[in-house]
Amino acid sequence: MKLVANNALTPFDPRATADLLFRDLARATADPNGIGVSRESYGEGEQKAIEIIRRKAEGIDLETALDAAANLVVTLPGRDADKPFIVIGSHLDSVPQGGNYDGAAGVVAGLIVLMRMKDEGVIPTRAVKLVAMRGEESAWYGKTCVGSYALFGGLTQQDLALTHRSGRVTLGDAMQARGADVARIARGETLLDPAAIAAYLELHIEQGPVMVARGFPTAIVTGIRGNIRHKEIRCVGEAAHSGAVPRWLRRDAVFAVAELITHLDEHWDSLQQRGLDLVVTTGIISTNPAEHAMSRVPGEVSFSFEVRSQSSDTLEAFYHLMRTECRAIGDKRKVEFRFDRRLDTKPARMDDNWVERLLRLSKRLGLPAETLPSGAGHDAAIFANEGVPSAMIFIRNEHGSHNPLEAMTLDDFLKGTDLLYHAVVEAT
Repeated sequence: MKLVANNALTPFDPRATADLLFRDLARATADPNGIGVSRESYGEGEQKAIEIIRRKAEGIDLETALDAAANLVVTLPGRDADKPFIVIGSHLDSVPQGGNYDGAAGVVAGLIVLMRMKDEGVIPTRAVKLVAMRGEESAWYGKTCVGSYALFGGLTQQDLALTHRSGRVTLGDAMQARGADVARIARGETLLDPAAIAAYLELHIEQGPVMVARGFPTAIVTGIRGNIRHKEIRCVGEAAHSGAVPRWLRRDAVFAVAELITHLDEHWDSLQQRGLDLVVTTGIISTNPAEHAMSRVPGEVSFSFEVRSQSSDTLEAFYHLMRTECRAIGDKRKVEFRFDRRLDTKPARMDDNWVERLLRLSKRLGLPAETLPSGAGHDAAIFANEGVPSAMIFIRNEHGSHNPLEAMTLDDFLKGTDLLYHAVVEAT
């Protein structure tokens, strides 16, 4: 079979197509400083990536459109337009100076599945839609999975008022500039009926080291950790001369934050030894560069907080523990911890039937029938928590993620894409 592109018959080669798309994405969205890629949520880099995918889809006569959240939707129609459709989804934004495969691998895989179905003459009974989500990364506005939350009425006025990391624009303004219907989103309207979706499927690189260590090219995700976050917590003490103020009279913000983080690490270790699923991170910590000095007792420290777990109870318990520690350390060291808005993402369980289907197909295709939980958040969690049967395929990836050293091989990618293809065809 042949795909028609630009009025010429061209053999469809999944490997060559994937290689070209990944190269185009990397080249078009390279960070200006020459380190990795930077695809800003609802910004220029993400937009360039969307246009690359859109042009490729339209070149073989697939239907394309932007939904009300400005996500890109590529559709292969089915014979019965009234049947619930299958969504293959992932995101195209990245963290600043990130890797080329986080998110984009799932979008490219979804497009290749649609191209292969078209090339092989597969006309599904139900439509299959690739959705390239906007704004999955929290690095730009402090809110994750913006494009998928917006579809289900999950963004608030407070979310839309969040400012870009540079402080130059709000999330709502950035969304509107890309064509999102911000008025409907602000009212909390449901833009996509969950009942209209038969399943949500996402391919993604693993963002940890487990698959590399175990030699798995692919694995099936069982669940996704949720999280509780604060983009900024301020510890406010009192600035002072480093040589003139004794320890017992100091209100040192750095020592207070250091004590807090040390205590949280000890609690984390204790809870993990009891078998609880938990990870804790402070990814940002800083004194004010306009006033800090070697000879100055710092009067203020800003830091971020994040706790992740597959258990909502564990999340809430550790968050309560953190706030209790803040109060105790605040009293002891005469400082005050001031919190910005708490941000929550619920844990999610993948659909058991889809997990079993993917494991069965993995065996049939000669792939390892292995399962893993996801420590990172994904759009799949939002769909799953809306009642949509959801599943994820992980692809082996070296050097972690959220850095420019992501190293997914095309061989592994194509194995995962083949698994995704057979799962979609079987379900349609």
